[in-house]
Amino acid sequence: MPERRRGAALEQALLDAAWDELTAGGYTRFTMDAVVKRAGTSPPVLYRRWSDREDLVRATLVHVLRKNVLKVPDTGSLREDVLTLMREINATRVQLVTVMSVYLASYHLETGTSPAELLDPADTDRKQAVDAIFDRAVARGEAESERLTDRIKALPFDLLRQEILTTYAPAPDRVLEEIVDTIFLPLLR
Repeated sequence: MPERRRGAALEQALLDAAWDELTAGGYTRFTMDAVVKRAGTSPPVLYRRWSDREDLVRATLVHVLRKNVLKVPDTGSLREDVLTLMREINATRVQLVTVMSVYLASYHLETGTSPAELLDPADTDRKQAVDAIFDRAVARGEAESERLTDRIKALPFDLLRQEILTTYAPAPDRVLEEIVDTIFLPLLR
């Protein structure tokens, strides 16, 4: 007889099952019943935690993003920090980027939300991690804080996401360098 899961272990198993279900068929095919089956539990166990599939999807994404937090590089240069982080995203996050953007399109249509409204970056500590790179660059004199708007800080990562979504594959390193050297860094000068 399998060991009964409780508390955090049970919640992690449920969220892992929900992620597996989401990546298997997208939001359109995502059901609470399918998550229950995949997790090997009962409906009341799931519904006690999340009242509907929208709540479960949001909780699943926060869980996955928190579980997959990237180490913030500290190479001593803004260029290398941004490139290092982009290379890590490129090497390890293509599936995550694809699921977040493509598989959730029906979620956005059904709920009337945009991708930006789905998650608060503070929920996953992503904003603080990226801000650390830019705070160090300002301290080293590589950038002026006034030029580092949220949009400018997000730009290289937004362009990488666009590249991944255009090809459903990691971007070549020359593309990452082009994004940083010919688009991003000139905006800071």
